[in-house]
Amino acid sequence: MTHILSRDVDRQRAQGRKQQGKQKDDGLTPEQRRERDAKALQEKEARKAAQAAAGGASDSKNKGNSKK
Repeated sequence: MTHILSRDVDRQRAQGRKQQGKQKDDGLTPEQRRERDAKALQEKEARKAAQAAAGGASDSKNKGNSKK
């Protein structure tokens, strides 16, 4: 009997998790979303290129790991 009860409880919890899942309803069509993402990627690449051009060799992965 408790086995059946626990299955019901687990089923209800799983139902709740599905409702809280990824619901990206930003009101955009897939084409608009692609354009938005492409624009954001271009801006990110431009910032990275500008930082590299400005001599910003500050790579966070290599901080403090200089070889002597």
